[in-house]
Amino acid sequence: MIDYAQLPEKIYLEDYGGDYKSYIDAVYTVFERDFIRNKACFGSQKLALKFNPLFQDRAYTFYHMTHEGKVEDERTPDLRRCECMPWAKPTIENAKEWDLKFWRQTRQRSKNRVCIALETERETYFVVLEVREKYVLLWTAFLSEYRHQSLKKLKEYEEWKKGEGKNIDTPDELIEAIQDSIKKARG
Repeated sequence: MIDYAQLPEKIYLEDYGGDYKSYIDAVYTVFERDFIRNKACFGSQKLALKFNPLFQDRAYTFYHMTHEGKVEDERTPDLRRCECMPWAKPTIENAKEWDLKFWRQTRQRSKNRVCIALETERETYFVVLEVREKYVLLWTAFLSEYRHQSLKKLKEYEEWKKGEGKNIDTPDELIEAIQDSIKKARG
């Protein structure tokens, strides 16, 4: 588990006097610094972003990292996701050094996702990447709302580590394995 002292400060709406516009601008400033002006890396892989469709003149990935909901065009702001924006880049870039759990996550829409779990004594923050054949996208990030959510995801990690992931110990090994499977599936 990571000590909060190792993490950047969260950003709170209260720090902006409850002014949501000023707040979301500040959250975007962190996103822009960490992912647009200074590309984040998972292992040696620089992360790409999904910019389009733009949402409120901001990169689409930002929308995914700060809003929640199952219906894409009806997602609503999630202040807890926003608060943790300063944690996203350090979580990705320090996954190996901080001994974080990271694994291949299979979902109905994609079998090529990487989930990274930042466990603290109070909560678990997850960052999700989408691996493509030649690059890796930052996909989303969220704070687990309930302990059972965290436990379910961490069980996925344990099952993956016993099977497909038993010989994968670094971000680069994981990305390479997923990209190899994408290439094989294409023939």
